[in-house]
Amino acid sequence: MTVTDSSPLPPRRSYDLLLENIEADLRSGAIKLGDQLPGERTLAETYGISRASVREGIRILDAMGVLRSSSGSGPKSGAIIVSEPSAGLSSALRLHMASSRLSVADIVETRVLLETWAAQAAATSPDTPEKQEALERAGSLLEAMDRPDLDRDTFHTLDARFHVELSSLAGNSVIETMMDSLSGAIRGYVKEAMDNFDDWPRILTALRQQHHGIFDAVAGRNGALAADRLREHITWFYAQIPAAEGQARNPG
Repeated sequence: MTVTDSSPLPPRRSYDLLLENIEADLRSGAIKLGDQLPGERTLAETYGISRASVREGIRILDAMGVLRSSSGSGPKSGAIIVSEPSAGLSSALRLHMASSRLSVADIVETRVLLETWAAQAAATSPDTPEKQEALERAGSLLEAMDRPDLDRDTFHTLDARFHVELSSLAGNSVIETMMDSLSGAIRGYVKEAMDNFDDWPRILTALRQQHHGIFDAVAGRNGALAADRLREHITWFYAQIPAAEGQARNPG
């Protein structure tokens, strides 16, 4: 006996045709990064949809990081094809976290899985000029995080960039994009936690030591050690947050 799903399909939205054709044109090479899409009127006439539907489709593609839309005239105005996948993913993850559909614990667990894999891959990947440049950028971020006059907000920004830079060493653009998205999704959560730490000097000292240990393991091509240190670093930091949040909610 064949079991079929009798639930009705969601209605097809008029702007779906625009999205599908943009995807097809990107696949075929008919449009490419940096190209400017035709104006609203031309797109509406081409795909047989209203200009309102075109505008809606453009807004969605903009939010997804597929294009950048701006008003005015000139070569940089209108809808320009770009590729910023982490921007759209970060926004979606943040919204679903805010609705409690996705938990911080699950985001952290996913981050551990991705970062530990990336650390092992980075440590054992061939030495290339690109890898050396990425290591130098990560090292520069470490030096910046070691500055004694650093405020919490700046440290947080540098910290997020350091983790994404390390992940990029694995040479997997999907992993790098996902890491950037996860970092963006929990940026507000982490920032709030850092702001609420009463013993920030202790936390800061530990984070700096952990970052250097992770970097040294990757640079030393010890993937297993790098993965272990990353796992300990991430789980340790998030273990500090509940107490700080409790103090913020119940001061004194």
